Amino acid sequence: MDDTLTDFLESKNDATAQPHLPYLSQLVGDFLAGGKRIRPLLCVTGWHAIGCGDDVEPIIRVAACLELFHAFALIHDDVMDNSDTRRGRPTIHRTMAAHRALSRGSDDAEWFGVSAAVLLGDLTLTWSDELLHKAGLTRTQLDAALPLIGEMRTELMLGQYLDLHATGGLTDDVDATLNIYRYKTAKYTIERPLHIGAAIAGAGPAVLTAFSDYALPLGEAFQLRDDLLGVYGDPLVTGKSRLDDLRAGKNTALTALALSRATSEQTDRLRRLLGDPLLDEDGADVVRGIFEATGARAGIERMIDDRRRQALRALERAPFTTDATVALEQITRKAIVRDS
Repeated sequence: MDDTLTDFLESKNDATAQPHLPYLSQLVGDFLAGGKRIRPLLCVTGWHAIGCGDDVEPIIRVAACLELFHAFALIHDDVMDNSDTRRGRPTIHRTMAAHRALSRGSDDAEWFGVSAAVLLGDLTLTWSDELLHKAGLTRTQLDAALPLIGEMRTELMLGQYLDLHATGGLTDDVDATLNIYRYKTAKYTIERPLHIGAAIAGAGPAVLTAFSDYALPLGEAFQLRDDLLGVYGDPLVTGKSRLDDLRAGKNTALTALALSRATSEQTDRLRRLLGDPLLDEDGADVVRGIFEATGARAGIERMIDDRRRQALRALERAPFTTDATVALEQITRKAIVRDS
């Protein structure tokens, strides 16, 4: 799949037709490097799960289009979160701001970086569509995939909006945070890529339901692990600061569970520290101490394990090929037991 992405981006490098396009294409290519490729992997696994033909090129191109769509989503997500790093490197808006500062000075560099990153995200979304429609799908396959891709995009935007709407207004409602996770992560990251691959292979409603039974608990577990990594992970491994979510006052299940169990003194401390844009590691350590003292961190680990077992039980009764079931079992472990 990486070769497909490389070839596609290289096809955009005609500087005689569009002078800035090679630079923008290179930015996208650099941004794609180091991604986990979870959604493309699940898309191809969904295709394999019900048995399929030998022509893998169309599904590989569809998988690649999902990775381009994910790049669009991350570029915009980093702008909304005002993040400095992604995958251990400067985010796109920081990179483009630095480029502007070098070429024209720093007076409007930050504005330019944010504006240009929004446009680059839009361009990447456009390229995702282009790659999908050049994938070589039959009319029947495209008709099966397009509604699911539309649903996936709508669900992600809804999840992003719910997350944005909740940020800065801390809650002790764990179920409300899990609802955000269902749309922002479980459906987008796990369920829909599997559905898209399976639909292209000709899967019926029963197979799609079996995928949902597996995907939704796994997707929640995946996001719950992200919550922990965002606070406790090693930035050199995760590629992101472990202060960003705390400084933003993100409504995670971890913070909600802590608030639901905290004493009045602990609650006051959390509400004072979470959302402070100047929070340092000392303040973050106080927050982590409260997460430990309330049992919130251990509670999230139990929630992860509960959802892992739900996903694996769903696989036991699913009508998938043996190879696909084994692959999904391995994906389950990698999605939950990870450090980045």
